[in-house]
Amino acid sequence: MLRSTLHAAARSHAVRSLVESGPFDPLVDRFVAGPSDDDVLAVARHLAADRLVTIDHLGEDTTDRAQAGATVATYVTLLGRLDDLAPRVGVSVKLSALGQSLATDADKIALESAREICTAAAAAGTTVTVDMEDHTTTDRTLDTVRELRVDFPWVGAVLQSQLRRTEADCRDLAGPGSRVRLCKGAYAEPASVAFESRAEVDLSYVRCLKVLMAGEGLPMAATHDPRLVGIARHLGRGRPYELQMLHGVRPDAQVALAAEGEALRVYLPYGTEWFGYFMRRLGERPANLAFFARSLLTRG
Repeated sequence: MLRSTLHAAARSHAVRSLVESGPFDPLVDRFVAGPSDDDVLAVARHLAADRLVTIDHLGEDTTDRAQAGATVATYVTLLGRLDDLAPRVGVSVKLSALGQSLATDADKIALESAREICTAAAAAGTTVTVDMEDHTTTDRTLDTVRELRVDFPWVGAVLQSQLRRTEADCRDLAGPGSRVRLCKGAYAEPASVAFESRAEVDLSYVRCLKVLMAGEGLPMAATHDPRLVGIARHLGRGRPYELQMLHGVRPDAQVALAAEGEALRVYLPYGTEWFGYFMRRLGERPANLAFFARSLLTRG
């Protein structure tokens, strides 16, 4: 119920105005690098000293063609400024920010937009990972990833263990050279397509992770759960893999894991359209409400 309430709040213009203008600003600053390219590049440079980074320019569900084009231009400009940060710093993109939600030619425009970003990433010497959104877009997103991999085989895909279909998707995507980020999922999904309890989602995560670790690609285990991190490290012994965590979440653990030699990649969001991202972090599990409240207090 809490997740559904928060997702409903995320669609409210009144709630958005309240959150963006009010007392949450210091908290958001902890988890979002800032509004500009300069801000995110400064944070990325600091993180890249001991960790890997993937930068996300925040924004989604774009229904304006010009806005989708502006997002592409922002990514291309950012990638052109990576310089010595590549290949330790790459980017993540949401197809709904690139045109997948447009009224006409949505998939075609999103593919062309993503291809332009991939071309810029290749020139910069780094990679792109295509984020996954709610279950209604899963097939279309994976189709786009497959199209991109014809010319850019290093394009990463994201799968969510909360979806019942994901173990089969892992088998399809665990081939040579494939990069797959496995996360639990942050969208409110119906029981017909998703596991509902935390225990079921965690068990699915482990099953999916085993498939990816047994495959020939690069598994990227995105989780802050110490137990699942330990399982990933155990399953990954003797083969390449990554651990991934969000910027601002368990930073001490991130530093410690990197010091132990783990390939730890930080998901680093930035931009002015941070509200939806912020609300999903709250909605992932009830404990996050207390977590974010404590973070705000400790920051102050």
